[in-house]
Amino acid sequence: MNLSRLLLGSTCIALAGAASAAQTLTIATVNNADMIRMQRLSQTFEQQNPEIDLNWVVLEENVLRQRLTTDIATQGGQFDVLTIGMYEASLWGDKGWLAPMTDLPADYDLDDVFPSVREGLSVDGTLYALPFYAESSMTYYRTDLFEQAGLQMPERPTWTQMAEFAEKLHKPDQDQYGMCLRGKAGWGENMALVTTVANAFGARWFDEQWQPEFNGPEWTRAATFYVDLLSKYGPPGASSNGFNENLALFNTGKCAMWVDATVAGSFVTDASQSKVADKVGFTFAPQQDTDKGSAWLYSWALAIPSTSKKQDAAKAFTTWATSRDYAKLVAETDGVANVPPGTRESTYSAEYMAAAPFAEITLESLKQADPASPSAKPVPYVGIQLVTIPEFQAIGTQVGKMFSAALTGQMPVEQMLTAVQQSTTREMKRAGYPK
Repeated sequence: MNLSRLLLGSTCIALAGAASAAQTLTIATVNNADMIRMQRLSQTFEQQNPEIDLNWVVLEENVLRQRLTTDIATQGGQFDVLTIGMYEASLWGDKGWLAPMTDLPADYDLDDVFPSVREGLSVDGTLYALPFYAESSMTYYRTDLFEQAGLQMPERPTWTQMAEFAEKLHKPDQDQYGMCLRGKAGWGENMALVTTVANAFGARWFDEQWQPEFNGPEWTRAATFYVDLLSKYGPPGASSNGFNENLALFNTGKCAMWVDATVAGSFVTDASQSKVADKVGFTFAPQQDTDKGSAWLYSWALAIPSTSKKQDAAKAFTTWATSRDYAKLVAETDGVANVPPGTRESTYSAEYMAAAPFAEITLESLKQADPASPSAKPVPYVGIQLVTIPEFQAIGTQVGKMFSAALTGQMPVEQMLTAVQQSTTREMKRAGYPK
């Protein structure tokens, strides 16, 4: 009896030891559909790695960025895996806040990842995040509505043409709106779109001496155009709409046209979530005076903060979630068109190209994007829809709020741009930029 109790006690101790050895990774991610899918499919990772448990923190885009910036700047250590973009990867990697993504498994095949994506997530040749998906921006439009109205979408439309189409297709009494665009304030929300519009009109954030240029004619034309377009032909409450909100509007048939991230291609063509899945056309993001910087370049990627005490387990997860094996898992469970786009050359197989009608535009847009030359005029910064300096997050957020206020009619465009010029100049002088 005593021996049995001893054996039973030993077994309990062993089980308790095994349980305590399991590591829990806390993963912070954005509430985009691809990441929701990643969370669902991560059960496979947990089955393959029973010693690792995953704890998910899924947040709206602006909230995620704020939480992660605060945590990593204070070295809070709340998270083991971060979902970040090219902006954070380069700046945080340079500060030593992220663990280098070195010594990756041989079968990860880093050479399969597009060079532009690798470079955007690296500092001086060292990779600091692994790309989950990459995107440019494109135009989505309703082929049935264009046909009914006798319209034809050019392969490379101008913003002027888009406004003309929007006017003809805007039927608010039928819950149909000519144009859906981002209006929700945020440096990565409305300003991602607004900056590409401004680029197309020949504008730039800063001149070569780091002086803001919002009081110039290019920004005046671009901002006036953007506000007029959404005010006249956009849905009600456009100032509250970001990527997810516009995706929902488009999928319910309320947008005749939408310019946004190429990653939406698989969602607007998915009949299980889109009422217009078989009525969607795709073409390049609009240009205007120039095609430079008219389509953005971005990647949502997985990084490991240097504060994490579980870096081996974190690397195991990040390599799994960004691997070719994960892409195969998505293809098997959700269909090949839903494979995370824009990161790997191997994704763009004949099978994928046939299944994803948006793939060709996505691929070409990614190839054409040049963050080192985003404007018709020379710039001192890198970035198409953003400026890769530490101060941009705060400046871009403030500017985004002002553009959103102009959309709601709280201030005229010229007054808004004057305020933007003053606040941006003040912040840049405080940071010591203007020469």
